[in-house]
Amino acid sequence: MQASRLGELLVRNNLITKEQLLGALDEQKNSGGQQRLGSILIKNGLIGETELTTFLSKQYGVPSVNLSEFEVDPAIIKLIPADVAQKYQIVPVNRAGATIIIAMSDPSNIFAIDDIKFMTGYNVEVVVASDASIKAAIDRHYDQSASLADVMGDLSDMEDVEVIDDNDEVDVSSLERATEDAPVVKLVNLILTDAIKKKASDIHIEPYERTFRVRYRIDGVLHEVMKPPLKLKNAITSRLKIMAELDIAERRLPQDGRIKIKLGGGTDMDYRVSCLPTLFGEKIVMRLLDKSNLQLDMTKLGYEPGALAHFKEAIHRPFGMVLVTGPTGSGKTVSLYSALSELNKTTENISTAEDPVEFNFAGINQVQMHEDIGLNFAAALRSFLRQDPDIIMIGEIRDFETAEIAVKAALTGHMVLSTLHTNDAPATINRLLNMGIEPFLVGSAVNLITAQRLARRVCSECKEPEDIPIQALIEAGVSAAEAPSFVCYKGKGCQKCNNTGYKGRVGFYQVMPMLEELKELILNGANTAEIKRESMRLGIKTMRQSGMTKLKEGVTSFEEVLRTTVSDN
Repeated sequence: MQASRLGELLVRNNLITKEQLLGALDEQKNSGGQQRLGSILIKNGLIGETELTTFLSKQYGVPSVNLSEFEVDPAIIKLIPADVAQKYQIVPVNRAGATIIIAMSDPSNIFAIDDIKFMTGYNVEVVVASDASIKAAIDRHYDQSASLADVMGDLSDMEDVEVIDDNDEVDVSSLERATEDAPVVKLVNLILTDAIKKKASDIHIEPYERTFRVRYRIDGVLHEVMKPPLKLKNAITSRLKIMAELDIAERRLPQDGRIKIKLGGGTDMDYRVSCLPTLFGEKIVMRLLDKSNLQLDMTKLGYEPGALAHFKEAIHRPFGMVLVTGPTGSGKTVSLYSALSELNKTTENISTAEDPVEFNFAGINQVQMHEDIGLNFAAALRSFLRQDPDIIMIGEIRDFETAEIAVKAALTGHMVLSTLHTNDAPATINRLLNMGIEPFLVGSAVNLITAQRLARRVCSECKEPEDIPIQALIEAGVSAAEAPSFVCYKGKGCQKCNNTGYKGRVGFYQVMPMLEELKELILNGANTAEIKRESMRLGIKTMRQSGMTKLKEGVTSFEEVLRTTVSDN
């Protein structure tokens, strides 16, 4: 069913509003059409999965099926090839004589039904299921990568892979031959695809003196997933370097690259690859960049309503600087892209300097930095100012030169968005001053500073109340009056969350607009602690307070608030 057709039917039946449909269609357009409308509506909580399948079932007069509770005979699965199942997002569920029953989320797809009739020689009956359950069933029944046990078994039997000692001269031809061995290729492919299934954000491949391990960062926490044989570390590392188009002969210097793989359903996955020489070999870290899951709706990022209003007001000013701060992996890039998405109009000239460009967007001029040829943030900024810009985004302010040009741009009629690595919003002021920016320029140029952290969400399937001592709550920042009735939640652990008790992440935000009282303190040379006290007096929430709000709402756990934020005392 065409997205517009499905959307119109849902609006007509008062299941969603016209505004919600337009927002979902915009999100689908931003994803390059890679996400289905139904998936977007469910992901954004605009309609329930069961509600949507029941509606489609009634609309087309076909039964609905819950695939998670349905065991499919492997012989039935073999009737439809994996590439066809991926192409049309269908799963065969049963056969009755000369009729095959297939589950699909779009019962109006006549082309798919005709193709399956022609290919199999069976009549086709349709049942309806949700996008998510069909995708999960395809992953479950059409797992094309060999199992970890099978691959590891093959690896343990390998005698023909040449082991190269780190101290030996590099024989490139030997390395290239080793990377082509089927079990090595299978294992590398398994590592890359398994990370997607487990919804990892990063893959760490780490060599040590006597071990070699692979870890995934899932919901912000690293988990060890496998330990390949140590003798294969060079073959696996070189295979990844070849895929990322890096120099496999160079093992003494850090290198950066990119791997792009095609998934089922026509979607792509990018991996940002960083290779670092360590004492016992090269460590590789890969960041997964999935544009289809990029959340660009600012209202869905986790900002409290008041903080979001301040943030939007600051980015919509005609000039000034908005800074997003926090450590690596705290979601700064997503916040900046969300702001750019909000500002991206045909009337605005937007240029970005990034290292690296993580996602590409239509209508935004994105520039990749190349330090080796002199194209750094400062050089790009100078060039931007000769390009008649309205809005400029700088990946990171790292030095005085970049900071100085950015401040001047913000003071001369341009909106400047950037990031800094600091612990909280007040500390950003002193960071700029330490770089050499004058206090009066900081006060005049900066519109707003937001600091953020990402914490794990409590799994909605196995959430249960948690008993936290009253004194611990008070020490964490809950008022003595509120503490006795304060209810915390934690995840018990279930199949949906891999028994971790957590599924997904949520942001804690400290949004500090540059109010007159704060500007005065900056001019008077106040330190970070004084700026923080004054911001709290003015009603600006700290990161800990933002975390306690999410805790009270049952979104996260007490453990996560303590792990990701520090006390305000």
